[in-house]
Amino acid sequence: MPGTPRPHAVRHNSQLFASSARRRHHSRTGSFSQSFSHRLVSALGDRRAALDSSMQASKTSFWQDDRVWYDQFTSTDWVHDSIADAYRVKALRSRKDIRGRLAAWFDGAQGWILVAIIGILTAMVAYFVNVTESTLFDYKQGYCTKAWYMSKKSCCDGASICDAWLHWSKVIRTDRLDSQGTQFVAFVFAVVALSMASCVLTMASKTVIPSAISLSTLDENLGAEVRRHDRDEEGRKRSLSPEAIFTETQMRPPMVYYSAAGSGVAEVKVILSGFVLHGYLGLRTLIIKTLGLILSVASGLSLGKEGPYVHISTCIGNIACRIFSKYSNNDGKRREVLSASAASGVAVAFGAPIGGVLFSLEEVSYYFPPKTLFRTFFCCIAAALTLKFLNPYGTGKIVLFEVRYLVDWKFFELIAFIFTGALGGFLGAMFIKASRIWARTFRRISFIKKYPLLEVFLVALLTGILSFWNRYTKLPVTELLFELASPCDTFTDSGDGLCPTREHIPSTLRTLLLAFVVKAGLTVITFGIKVPAGIYVPSMVVGGLAGRMVGHLVQLFALRFADSGIFGHCDPTGPPGSCVVPGVYAMVAAGATMTGVTRLTVTLAVILFELTGSLDHVLPFSLGILVSKWTADALEPLSIYDLLTDMNSYPFLDNKVRPIFTSELGDITPRIREERIIDISESPLVPAVELREKQEYLHMAGELDGGLPILKDGVLVGLIPAPDLEFALDKLEREDNTLCLMSTQVGWGAGRDHPGENAENEEDDPTDFTPFIDPAPVALDVNSPMDLVYECFVKLGLRYICVVRDGRYAGLVHKKAFVKYIKELEEK
Repeated sequence: MPGTPRPHAVRHNSQLFASSARRRHHSRTGSFSQSFSHRLVSALGDRRAALDSSMQASKTSFWQDDRVWYDQFTSTDWVHDSIADAYRVKALRSRKDIRGRLAAWFDGAQGWILVAIIGILTAMVAYFVNVTESTLFDYKQGYCTKAWYMSKKSCCDGASICDAWLHWSKVIRTDRLDSQGTQFVAFVFAVVALSMASCVLTMASKTVIPSAISLSTLDENLGAEVRRHDRDEEGRKRSLSPEAIFTETQMRPPMVYYSAAGSGVAEVKVILSGFVLHGYLGLRTLIIKTLGLILSVASGLSLGKEGPYVHISTCIGNIACRIFSKYSNNDGKRREVLSASAASGVAVAFGAPIGGVLFSLEEVSYYFPPKTLFRTFFCCIAAALTLKFLNPYGTGKIVLFEVRYLVDWKFFELIAFIFTGALGGFLGAMFIKASRIWARTFRRISFIKKYPLLEVFLVALLTGILSFWNRYTKLPVTELLFELASPCDTFTDSGDGLCPTREHIPSTLRTLLLAFVVKAGLTVITFGIKVPAGIYVPSMVVGGLAGRMVGHLVQLFALRFADSGIFGHCDPTGPPGSCVVPGVYAMVAAGATMTGVTRLTVTLAVILFELTGSLDHVLPFSLGILVSKWTADALEPLSIYDLLTDMNSYPFLDNKVRPIFTSELGDITPRIREERIIDISESPLVPAVELREKQEYLHMAGELDGGLPILKDGVLVGLIPAPDLEFALDKLEREDNTLCLMSTQVGWGAGRDHPGENAENEEDDPTDFTPFIDPAPVALDVNSPMDLVYECFVKLGLRYICVVRDGRYAGLVHKKAFVKYIKELEEK
């Protein structure tokens, strides 16, 4: 496996209480070799001279040892990854011959090659989804007699109706009449069938997590129950030993989640912050999510494909990292590539490459150096160019929809834009509250919880019944948003369209209000069902409907009081669009509502600008988004993705919101326990049985990625990470009577500075745990302010910090414990 310290060693995911019967057996012929004896002597004796003389050479060899592959549900150690990569680059650049220089040049080019491949593949998947989904969507109403695989638009060459397109009622009925009743039944049946097919596919990505790992939700289930070990049923604090916690968790049923459900943006955000979720970005998830997304979007449910594109593109990025060992073996480097991948997902979803870069920077990325910014931009441009070449919409454009406003906005409209922004923020905050209430009432009903397919069936049935009768709810979400945002060039006297004359504006408002109520209700109940689903465009559609209503009201007001002089040069006899453009209000409200739901700001302003191409309207868009952010933050402090992250026990430390600390590191440092330290004061040889007990104790405490400090006379001399320790113990043939070498001096000292030719043939002794020890763990004084601790965890990406008092070891604070402390601060 990549990343293991020795060749040909197999590493399995850690399981609690691995029985000795399941431990792997390795040959130990000639284990006590000359080199090991040499190291043992140096460990037992005082070899300061050898230590000093070989410091530089041995440092290199220590960090060149690949670290152990990370366990499931652990956090990445950014510092180790960064140091390991530095030594890899140093070794590469030390070669001065032509081959060495070519290897160094190719190493530098790998990142660019990788992001280009990711951008191209993302665009190809997006093209496949767009083309297939649009044809399937039209199948709900009929099919093309020219060719069965053609969508209505391509069948009728852009016209709204033609003889080649045959409605299902004409096919089903014997009298071949176009009956609305038959058409309605066929429509509802198609909605339910496509939704159910998508759900069945999604459920194939089922993953079961052992109950000992306390996570609440991994697939946008706002109705998940948050488990707390440290509280009783009344919410009072209680202290339990790790053994009691372990026994209690074993009694609970395992947690089940579906990696292809929902949008996946919250999980991608957490993964990029350094949390490890094996399988969440795998090939299986990619295939299931792509096919499931086609079916769910084609069904006509109130969901979008933009969020899932972020998850799909990140999956592609994760799989593509396997091409180069530089990225496949280093979790820190891999996350730089995943940041670029997530951006390309947004770039192809909206046709907005710059918006994609800003999305990665503002929403999902945790660590975003300047080099990654440029690579992300390159990845988005590669994706956008490929999509333009493939031409999925048949228009030669890459944008989701393109709107052009020819009439500039008037100064008096600023007040209306501010009101629209506030309305969007209010709608976004209310959506989050409504989604949470719905999830915690309806979704907690036992049979709904047990059978997710039943919920999808009920939501699809309701969507089909309600959507059919209203023209706006029946349209695909992107087409509806395009219609809402479009300016008026022709005006209908019937009042049915979105460009009514003055006397028909009230009837248009009634139609829009009905569509708004239906769409808002359906969006709330659809969010969180077990199908691939995004929230970006549905939230924009709900906002767009509200914004269009505000636009028509402002239009009516301006026409009615045209003589007052407030509205500038408004001609009441001319077409209504010459005075106020309602489409602009729809666009402002669409952006404002999406801001209310996701709390994206600059990204959205740029995406709206890229969709409209109108520099004149950047100010109204930006103003609406600013007001919306302030309004939403006042009503609901968490965005939809923050809420999902907050419900879980992810070790996600928010780097954007800094808490106010008044305490010191000593206040959260647990007391020293015998089970949590390795004491080598008397001898560097520690029984393997004792080490196994300590490792199992950490597992029971839920610290899969914890560490055991190594002390000598009370002074911290090193630390061995729990996954590394477990791996080292699993390599032992027998644990009963084995002593393991735990000296930290040896890692830097003798026996490693002269590898020689014989070293390659010589088998490493499995009882020598020296290569797994970190000889320089980060330590802070017990009186360090909590702000410094926060900066160390956020800026350095540490897993844990050792605590010292007067130079002697005083305890260890894990990142998860620090995150828990911050959550408790917020609750207070």
